[in-house]
Parts: sequence; C-alpha cells; structure tokens
Amino acid sequence: MMALLTTPEAWAALLTLTALEIVLGIDNVIFLSVIVSRIPQPQATRARQIGLALALLFRILLLSILVWLIGLTQPVMTVAGFDLSWRDLILIGGGLFLIAKATHEIHAEVDAGEEEGEQKSGGARAFSLVILQIIIIDLVFSLDSIITAIGMAQELEIMIAAVVIAVVIMYVSSGPVARFVANHPTTKMLALAFLVLIGVALVADGFHFHIPRGYIYFAIAFAVAVEFFNVLASRNRRKRVR
Repeated sequence: MMALLTTPEAWAALLTLTALEIVLGIDNVIFLSVIVSRIPQPQATRARQIGLALALLFRILLLSILVWLIGLTQPVMTVAGFDLSWRDLILIGGGLFLIAKATHEIHAEVDAGEEEGEQKSGGARAFSLVILQIIIIDLVFSLDSIITAIGMAQELEIMIAAVVIAVVIMYVSSGPVARFVANHPTTKMLALAFLVLIGVALVADGFHFHIPRGYIYFAIAFAVAVEFFNVLASRNRRKRVR
C-alpha cells in the first residue's frame, strides 16, 4: 500500500475514483434523506447512520469478491431480444423499486393528512421497514458503484480507499441534507422527483440503454439551484412580513 502512495498514477486514480464515487453516492444520500423523513428524528438519525454503515459494508464486501462480481455481467437470460445479466436484473429491480417508492411517497405528500402521521409514529415497525428499504437500495447502488470502480482502477487498495472516503463524505453531508429536505416540503417533492429520474436511469441501464449520468446530475444541480433561490426568496419574504 505504501508503494502505491508514492506513484502519481495511484494518486490520480484515487482522486478520480473518489470524485466519481462521491457523485454516484448522491443517489444514496437523496434516498436516505427522503426515506428517514417518515420516522421520528431520533430514529431517523439512527436509520441514516445504519444506512451509510451498510453502504460502506456492502461496497467493501463486493470489492472483496471481484471474480464473482465480474461474473454478474455475463448474460443469464434473454427477454424481448435483450441479453440480461444478474447485474442488469438487479439494476432493473432496484430501478423499479425506486420508481414505486418515490411514486408512493409523492402520493402521500399530495394527500398529506393521516398517512403521514401514521408513518411518523410507526415506532419499531416503521423503523424496521425503513432499514429494510435502505438495505435493498444500498445493495443496488453499491453494485453499480463497485462495478464502476472495477472499470477505473486495478488495485484493490485504491478502490477500498476511494469507497471509504466517499462514504465518509456522504455521512458528513447526509445530516444537513436530511434536515433541509425535512424542513422544506417543496424540496422533498423535488428529491422524490429525482428518485423517479434515477430509477428510470437504472432500469434503462438494465436494458443496456445508457443515459449519460452527466445529464442527470446537471438536471439535479440546476433544479437544486432554482429551489435554493426559491427557499431564499421565501425566507426573505417572511422576514419582511415580520
């Protein structure tokens, strides 16, 4: 490992892969922020910590079984002319789960009222359900993230270091993001729309139709910037009224 740190190529690979893993982790942070908003604050904090710990664990475990992971890209079945591998099936399943979950949450937000109150006071059952959903989506995002890492670096140490750094940054940023989403209903609706978009991208990837992530992240960044100014304008209006 020390020998790797003395080569500029290794540092370049580490920085590039870390940046990529952070970008890929945006999906994870958005999902966590939305899903934990349905349970009380103390449980939400614990669920977010457990979710990110699982994200790190899954990524390191997947990196440790590279041969099996690479085998996931071999076709196992054909559907409507598409040769699908286990990776494709997992991405399609995860994408459909995200779309269904985000659509359900959007419906709950629009209806508001009783359902939200029930989920907020769901206790141990609601907490367990949140953790289960986090585990499912962590597996999907981890698989996509690690297969990308394998394609960009050859040394296992560099891949693990990049993943650990990215998850630490995700952990630091997840708290403020979750609080912001919880305190601003319009932002939560925007985050749910992002999840639908990400789910569609995962399903498309599963069917070998790659949507460049740059387009998706640019759309997210643009929408976030617009929402930021909208929140700022609303805050200034409330100050003037007072």
